[in-house]
Amino acid sequence: MITTHVLDTARGEPAHGVTVILELRQASGWAPIGRGATDEKGRVANLVDGPMSPGTYRLTFDIGTYHRDQGLNVAFFPEVKITFNVRDTEEHFHIPLLLSPFGYSTYRGA
Repeated sequence: MITTHVLDTARGEPAHGVTVILELRQASGWAPIGRGATDEKGRVANLVDGPMSPGTYRLTFDIGTYHRDQGLNVAFFPEVKITFNVRDTEEHFHIPLLLSPFGYSTYRGA
């Protein structure tokens, strides 16, 4: 299972409505395998439909649209891409994103 949580640290609240795309690295590039938008609590409950396979995954967050919706005319970071490896497909992979207009941070959560 792959989940995420987006928190807007500048506003001190969850980031609602952020589009998130999950991709899996293939031999010829990246294949989209999941998509969602953060709910009112800033969460996407599950981005994987069906079984996972070991490999390299990438989450892309459309934070440019989110920041424009918050009144920022031009977002400094239009998107955030987080690439990570999955070896044990039975594990839960929770990848939070902490963001502000001029910075972001991530980690592996629980």
